[in-house]
Amino acid sequence: MLDVFGPKVVDARQAFCDRISRRSLLKIGGLAMGGLSLPQLLEAEARAGAGRSHKSVIMVFLSGGPPHQDMVDLKMDAPAEIRGEFQPIATNVAGTQICEHLPRLSQMMDRISVIRSLVGSEGRHAAFQCLTGRNVNRQPPGGWPALGSAVSKLQGAVDAGTPPFISLAPKMKTGTWSDPGQAGYAGLAHAPFTPNRDGTVSLQLNGITSEQLGDRQQLVTQLDLLRREVDANGEIEGLDAFYQQAFGILTSDRLAAALDLENEDRRVRDRYGYGSDEPAGYGDAGPLNNQHFLAARRLVEAGVRVVTLAYGRWDWHGRPHGTNFENARDHLPMLDQGLTALLEDLQQRGMDQDVSVLVWGEFGRTPRINKNGGRDHWPRVACAMLAGGGMQTGQVIGATNRLGEYATDRPVHFQDVFATLYRNLGIDVNTATINDLNGRPQYLVDHSHYQPIHELF
Repeated sequence: MLDVFGPKVVDARQAFCDRISRRSLLKIGGLAMGGLSLPQLLEAEARAGAGRSHKSVIMVFLSGGPPHQDMVDLKMDAPAEIRGEFQPIATNVAGTQICEHLPRLSQMMDRISVIRSLVGSEGRHAAFQCLTGRNVNRQPPGGWPALGSAVSKLQGAVDAGTPPFISLAPKMKTGTWSDPGQAGYAGLAHAPFTPNRDGTVSLQLNGITSEQLGDRQQLVTQLDLLRREVDANGEIEGLDAFYQQAFGILTSDRLAAALDLENEDRRVRDRYGYGSDEPAGYGDAGPLNNQHFLAARRLVEAGVRVVTLAYGRWDWHGRPHGTNFENARDHLPMLDQGLTALLEDLQQRGMDQDVSVLVWGEFGRTPRINKNGGRDHWPRVACAMLAGGGMQTGQVIGATNRLGEYATDRPVHFQDVFATLYRNLGIDVNTATINDLNGRPQYLVDHSHYQPIHELF
């Protein structure tokens, strides 16, 4: 049913018996919902007055470090060994040019703000900084929580059957890229739900066997009995918050409906494009799966506050694994299609003012092309793209020098970006705190130095 999230044949770790993995919970939910699609659910809620608007974030992590000077900050006046192979093209924003392999984005630059001066990278191959805004060193007791976990702690769930924070990142050989985000001192209850990974937390479902899963009506009956039994015994109150969330998801239609892309109009799916479920690169990074962009839209529409996804492998050091430019010719058109489809979709559905979209990686790439045709790690400066969220778009923020080595104008820190996202979600970084495991209140960003990006408001 959930074909976009991998094969239907699962291994023993995911087998249905009396313990159900988190990934399998979604399949059970899909069986239980009796084929009701997400649009039907939302329409029914609207008629009942149950639905409500909410602010949300979709974060696209370009695992490996995308080349800023080959995407949105081309340096045509630099020497050939720095300039590279790509040509700039005009956009629908006067005076702004981007890479020729991003033609769809070029016609939507009025909906995007480009940051060319992202600074503060710790230089690690990891999703951590893109998920938290923080440095991995000298963390407070419990560790820094990911954006989604902090939002879950402060704002809770929009709907009992929909987790506030979902990561679509699958497991990868490079575990630091695979990080879905940690709850840290926010607590386990606020960890991300991860439908694309093998479940590590299960929920006991007494009375439900693998054979019964083929009988939808029997399954629904069993679920109803389970719910009544738990409620009658008052056991639900004794479960920790994480298991309460799992129970709500299991017995709700919303999440399963959102993840079942077969219910989406084929023309919409085609507009996003498809790609592959297979990890990109050498099997160690996120897949180039454009359906994850669509899944992210459906998830925020269903009530999720923060959705993150890992997209592609952008660590292009060169031969024998393809040059920077060979890999970019593969990745950039896919990103171009998926991202523009997402932005169009959000606008057409009237969601663009409520949903903030962020695209970035952990650092930039070296100005000089190495002997293998690649670009190496460059933490001094990077780029990012922001859209939606009621922000002022159609602008370029910051600049780098002629060689793309460092920021020469308006450096923007990772924490500035996080402060912006929190603002868009309705959270004031100057006042909001979460206690660490020692009971000490911790601010979401170091607000004495970092604030929302003022050009966007």
